[in-house]
Amino acid sequence: MKQSKVNKILALLLTLILTVSLTACGSKETGGESVKSDEKIVNIGMTDTLGSVNPLLMDATEVLKYATSLEFLPLVELNSNLEFEGMLASSITTEDNIHFTVNIDPKATWSDGQPITADDVVYTVLKLASPKLANASMALYAFEGIGDDGFVAEGATEISGVKAIDEKTVEFTTKYQMALTTFQNTYGRYILTLPKHIIKDIPDENLAAYEWFNKPTVVSGPYQITAHDLQHYVSYVANDKYFKGEPKVKKLNIKILTPAQLLTSLQSGEIDFVQQTTGNILQEDYASVEALQNVTVNYGSPVTNQSIFFNTTSVTDARIRQAILYGIDRNTLVSGFLNGKGEVVDGFLSSASPFYDSSLTPTAYDPEKAKELVKAAEADGWDSSKVLNFYVNSGDTTFTQAADFIAAKLLEIGIKVQINTVDLSTLMTKAGSKEFDLLAVQYTYAPVDPYPDVNWLLSEGGWTGFVNENVTAALSETQTTSDVNVIRDKYLTIDTIAQQEVPMISAYVISAMGVVNKRLTNATPNVYGSFINIYEWEVTE
Repeated sequence: MKQSKVNKILALLLTLILTVSLTACGSKETGGESVKSDEKIVNIGMTDTLGSVNPLLMDATEVLKYATSLEFLPLVELNSNLEFEGMLASSITTEDNIHFTVNIDPKATWSDGQPITADDVVYTVLKLASPKLANASMALYAFEGIGDDGFVAEGATEISGVKAIDEKTVEFTTKYQMALTTFQNTYGRYILTLPKHIIKDIPDENLAAYEWFNKPTVVSGPYQITAHDLQHYVSYVANDKYFKGEPKVKKLNIKILTPAQLLTSLQSGEIDFVQQTTGNILQEDYASVEALQNVTVNYGSPVTNQSIFFNTTSVTDARIRQAILYGIDRNTLVSGFLNGKGEVVDGFLSSASPFYDSSLTPTAYDPEKAKELVKAAEADGWDSSKVLNFYVNSGDTTFTQAADFIAAKLLEIGIKVQINTVDLSTLMTKAGSKEFDLLAVQYTYAPVDPYPDVNWLLSEGGWTGFVNENVTAALSETQTTSDVNVIRDKYLTIDTIAQQEVPMISAYVISAMGVVNKRLTNATPNVYGSFINIYEWEVTE
């Protein structure tokens, strides 16, 4: 930061406090590289830290997906109309919900001019399924030739269920029927194809930490990383050979800020764009952001679910889980912490989903009922002196405050919880290892295809460890039909069981704020599709 000598002490303080602050006084930083004030740079504000920028380590976080898919395209992406739009693929089709044909865009090329081929896709899936990388987040167990643990045998050189048919066609074969939307959402959006001709000779055991991913030389997307600090920023330069069109903005940064910094950064113009699922603007700042003259605000559909997951292997008594549901005043959470910009539901589906059924009335706040349930559980041996460890994302300051409110309410009904505030990477580690009793995270269940998330979460291997044969059957039936009414009925069954057995609680569903600076054209923050046309974004000043 440029500061006068008189303000030296203040500058030092600001440096300590605003560790990820951008520069004022006519220039912007790209994470260490200072640039001229007349250079057109776009800064995207995000509030979750990154665990990696390696697509082979893809996890459940939106920040990693978007940060890496700017370089390596997914096969398809969901647009703002909740339609699957081709990115690397020109189409994905199936005739039997078992065999899925992926046609790669004939124009698709790597930034070095080499064509993107079916072999690149097959190679990428093989590496994602490598036991040496041990990435269990991709759920690749659905494909023939991949074990039920999601991995191939060590040293495998092919997968029977993922085959190159010709240079631009890949056929995926699943072990069981799968809806096309599930394939597109689970795999089409998250398999980020890598250049086989560049990294094919790197041993699997070296790929997770391979330095090349920190500054790749060959990409398929509109941008490539030039520098990064996983806690603070990722800097990109345009891929002028992008096959969909040369990006108009030549330099781009993801800036990882605290939610409290977003308002002042938007006001100063140092942040140009905040997308709903990766940038958490404080609810108390909504009115102030709306009043800014230099930005346009766009509220997203209510799809971001502030979910509270139970580890049902530690919180084993369903009555205690039910008591916690009855003991949380969720309507007050929406009115008091969201300023009414949200809704209360039970289960996984919000009103934004075509499969949502409003006949399922959300459980009302009833502390007396909660106390009765606790007493009944105590009579059967539940130890009420037990303190439940409740992990919360430090990047979500709205919910960290709400968690204190929840803890106080639960104490009134005889349930003690210890709030543990950790960063998102640590939270994901706790979730994966089941080292928690309760865990809260903003979870975006794709409205057009909640199946993959629900199927995984409500399973022995999922975060909740909850298994119910009626849920399993209903989920399976969503994959064998395209009838919206039938699918809606099955999800009503699932959400009803979730209401009764409580493996998770929807604390609230957020209609989150997205923001774009008016100097940036062709850019609209949406829950889905915000970055599909990023190569068309343009700075007008």
